Amino acid sequence: MASRSAMMDGGYPSSSAAPAAFDSQHEWEEQRRATMEDDRDELDLLGEDNDHNNNHDNDMILDEDPLRDDLNQPMSFKRRQKKQSVFSQPSRLFSAFTGGRSPRTSHDVPGRLSPTSNTRLDGTQPGSKDGGPLDWYVEGPGRRVGYEDLTAIDWIFEYTKERSRLRMLSSGSNSLLGWIRLLLDNSQVWIVLLLTGLAAGLLAAAIDVATDWLADLKFGFCSTVDGGAFHLSKSSCCLGYEDHAQCQGWYPWAKAFGIYSGGGKWFLEYFFYVFLALSFAVSAAILVKEYAIHAKHSGIPEIKTVLGGFVIRRFLGIQTLVTKSLGLVLAVASGMWLGKEGPLVHVACCCANVFIKLFPSINNNEARKREILSAAAAAGISVAFGSPIGGVLFSLEQLSYYFPDKTMWQSFVCAMTAAVTLQALDPFRSGKLVLYQVKYSSGWHGFELVPFVLLGILGGVYGGLFIKANMRVAEWKKSTRWLPGPVTQVAIVAGLTALINYPNHYMRAQTSELVSNLFTECAKIVDDQFGLCKTGAASFGTITLLIFAAVLGFFFAAVTFGLQIPAGIILPSMAIGALTGRALGILMELFQRAAPNFPLFLHQCEPDVPCITPGTYAIIGAAAFLTGVTRMTVSIVVITFELTGALTYVLPIMISVMIAKWVGDAFSRRGIYESWIHFNSYPYLDPNNSGEDLSPLIPDVPASQIMTRLDSDLIVLTATGHTIASLQKILETTPYRGYPVISNPRDAVLLGYISRAELSYVLYSPGGRASNLPPETECFFSHQPLADPLTTLDLRPWMDQTPLTLPGRSPLHLAVSYFQKLGVRYVLFAERGVLQGLLTRKDVWHVMNGAEERVRDAVGAGGAGGIGSGRMGSGLGREEGRGESAGLLGVERRDYFQGQGGTREGRSASFAGSSQGSIL
Repeated sequence: MASRSAMMDGGYPSSSAAPAAFDSQHEWEEQRRATMEDDRDELDLLGEDNDHNNNHDNDMILDEDPLRDDLNQPMSFKRRQKKQSVFSQPSRLFSAFTGGRSPRTSHDVPGRLSPTSNTRLDGTQPGSKDGGPLDWYVEGPGRRVGYEDLTAIDWIFEYTKERSRLRMLSSGSNSLLGWIRLLLDNSQVWIVLLLTGLAAGLLAAAIDVATDWLADLKFGFCSTVDGGAFHLSKSSCCLGYEDHAQCQGWYPWAKAFGIYSGGGKWFLEYFFYVFLALSFAVSAAILVKEYAIHAKHSGIPEIKTVLGGFVIRRFLGIQTLVTKSLGLVLAVASGMWLGKEGPLVHVACCCANVFIKLFPSINNNEARKREILSAAAAAGISVAFGSPIGGVLFSLEQLSYYFPDKTMWQSFVCAMTAAVTLQALDPFRSGKLVLYQVKYSSGWHGFELVPFVLLGILGGVYGGLFIKANMRVAEWKKSTRWLPGPVTQVAIVAGLTALINYPNHYMRAQTSELVSNLFTECAKIVDDQFGLCKTGAASFGTITLLIFAAVLGFFFAAVTFGLQIPAGIILPSMAIGALTGRALGILMELFQRAAPNFPLFLHQCEPDVPCITPGTYAIIGAAAFLTGVTRMTVSIVVITFELTGALTYVLPIMISVMIAKWVGDAFSRRGIYESWIHFNSYPYLDPNNSGEDLSPLIPDVPASQIMTRLDSDLIVLTATGHTIASLQKILETTPYRGYPVISNPRDAVLLGYISRAELSYVLYSPGGRASNLPPETECFFSHQPLADPLTTLDLRPWMDQTPLTLPGRSPLHLAVSYFQKLGVRYVLFAERGVLQGLLTRKDVWHVMNGAEERVRDAVGAGGAGGIGSGRMGSGLGREEGRGESAGLLGVERRDYFQGQGGTREGRSASFAGSSQGSIL
C-alpha cells in the first residue's frame, strides 16, 4: 500500500510518501527519476512494439490524459490511433534520420497544430466542423502581401514571421540533415557580410584609382617616357620621385602643345581645367538623370529612412549601384566641393542588397534585411576613412534605427573585411587606406586648449550657418519655377567652381589632396605642393589665403550639396575646418615666435624646438566642423583617432567636438541629414528623440485630440453586410491605406484592421477566389457558422485581428513612443472594446515636424475635438495617397499589381514574405 500511495501524485512518487516508502531521501529521488524516464519512453512518438501487451492499457490511459498536455491548447477526447514501430514502415525510418514526419503521423499529437498547417479560404482548419474549436487559429496578425512603394514596414509582423520560421527550422534540427540545414541558414548572414565587405573594398579601391586619374587629367597626362602609360595618375606616373616637378613622364597640357610662355601656358592649362571639370560634372548629372535618379546626393538621408522602416523601391538596385559608382568618380574628379565618403555608404548598402537577393530567407524579411544594411553602412565608412571601428560607431550613432548587439558584431565583421580588402589592394601605393591618413610625433601643450575650444565654437557656428544656407538654397530652388533643369544647374555650378578654383592655389587641387597637406606635419612632408612648410610660409598672407579659401568653400559646398549628382558633405566640411584650423595654427605659431617669453610659452615651450604644430590644429578643426554639420560626436572622435593614430590628441579632439555639438544644437537640433529628411518629407521618426528631447515637439494632450475619430471622418468596415462590389467601390473612392473593422455601426466593437494592400490583393488578384465569384458575393470579417464557404468570401485570414490598441485618454507621448520604439504603422484607440479612433505614423510625423495642422493650434482654439472640430485636416488624419502630393507619399492610386508580376504566387500563404526587392 505504501508503494501505491507513493505513485498517486500524477504517476510520480509524492514527496509526502518518501519517508514511508523508501529508506532514504536519495533512494526516493532515484525512484522518482526512473519513473519519469519510463513515462517519457512510453510517450515517445515512435511508439512501442506490439509485444508489450501487458502495459498497453496503462500506456493508452497515460497518453489520453488531458492533464499531460498544455491546457492552453484545445483538448480533444478522440481516441488516439494505434502507434507503430519505427521498423513497421521504411518511410518512418527515413523520417527519423532526416528529421521530417511521415504523412501518416501528422495527427500523432491531437489538439496541436503544426506550424506549417494550412487554412482553407474560409479561415477554418481542414477537418474542423463549421470552424468549431479550431476557429481560434485565424486570430492573429493575418496574411500579408508585399509592401507598396513609399510605405512603412511592420516591424512586429516581420520579427514574428522570423520567429515562426526559426521555430519550424529548429523543430527538425534533431537529425543530421536538420542540423546541417540549421547551420547553413545561420551562415547565410555571414556570407552576405563577407561578400559585402569584399565588394565595398574593391569598389572603393576602383573609385579611388579612377578618381585620381581623371582629376590629374585636368592638369596633364602620363606619357610613355620612363615606362609610363596614359591611364596612370600623376602620383603613379612619378612614383619614386620625391619632387614631382622633376618627373619626366608627366606632361602638362602646355608642354604637350609646345607652349612654354608664362601667359600662354597659364591660359591653356586654365582652359583644359575648366573644360574637363565641366565635362565630368555634366556627364555625372546626365548619368543620374537618365539611368538612376536615386543615385543623386549622398544617399545617407534616404538610408536612414530605409533603415527606419520605409520602403523606397530601386534605391538599392544594381542600376543605382552602377550609376552611383560611375557618377561618383566623375563628380569628384570635376573638382566641385563635394566628397565621396557619404556616397560610399550608399554604394556599400547597394552591394549588400545585391547579395541579399541570393538568400530568400533574408530577402523575404524586411527587418532582417535592414539589420544587414546597417552592417553594410559601417563598411562604407570603413573604406571611406580607413576606420573600421569608426564605421561601426557611425552606423550606430547616425544611421541605424534598430541596432541590437548581434548587429554590432556583424557590422564589425563587415567593416573589418572591407578595410582589409582595401589595405590589400593599396590603391594609393603608400600603405595608407586613405590619402589624408597622417601620424604625429609631437604632443600638445596646456595653453593650446584655448585655440582648440575656439575651433570647437567655430565648428558649431559653421554647422548651424551651413545647414541654414543649404536649406535656404534647396527651398529657393524648389519654389522657383524659372530655374533651368538639373543638368544645366550642375553645369552652371561646376563651371563657376572651376573658374574660381584654379586661380586659388589651395582650391585648385582635389579636396582629399588639400586635406592631406593641411594635416601633414612639416617635419614629415615630402612634396610640399602648396608651400605650407617653406621658409617664410608662416605669414599673414598665407593666413588670408587659407581663410579666403574656407569662405569660398563654404558657399560652394552650400550650393553644391543638393544638386542632382552623387555628392557628400563630409569631406568638404573637413576641408573647410582644416583650412580654418591651419590658419589658426599658423597664427599661434607667429604669436609664439614673436613673443617667446610670454608666460604661457615660457614654461611649456622648449628652446630650438617647434612649439606649435599647425597640422594638429587642422585635424582638430576638421573634426569640429564635421561635428557642427552632422551633430555626431563619438564616431567622429574615433574616426579622427584612427586617421592620426595619435592617442595624445584624443582629449583635445573630444573637447572641440563636444563644444561644436553644443554650439550647433543652439542653432538647431537637426543635423544636415535630418534636415534633408525633413525637407523631403520622409516619414522618419527618430527613436533617439524621446523623453526630454520629445517634450518640446509633442504637446501635452491626450491622444484623443490628435487621432482621427470614429464620429468624424474615419472610414471603417463592418463585419457583415459587404459584397465584393461594395468593397471594390470603397477602394476606388477612398485613398486610405487601411480600414478598421468593427462589429456593427451601433456597437462599434473593434474586430481588427485590414490594410489596403491585402484587401486589394484579395479582390483584384487574377486567379484568386474573388475573380471566380460574382460581384454580389457576400464578404464578412467575423465567424459565420452558417455561411457556405463556396459561395461567400471570408476575409479574416487577411485581417490583423490583434492590432495594438490604447485607451483614447492615453497621453500623446505614450502613443508616439509606440511608433518610435516599436515601429508600428498605426495604433487603434478603443475603450472597453469599442473603437474610438485611429492614429497613423504620418499623423505623428506631422505633429513632430511642425506641420500646418499642428495640435497646438487646436489646443489654442480650445480644440476638444481635435483640429477642425474633430477632423485632422486634409491629408493629416489618415494616410492618404492623393492628399499628400507635397511629400514622397504623394502617389496617385494605381493598381496594386502593376509591376508586381511574377511575385503574386506565394504571397497568399500565411506569414507570406514581403515582396522581393521591395527597397530596390
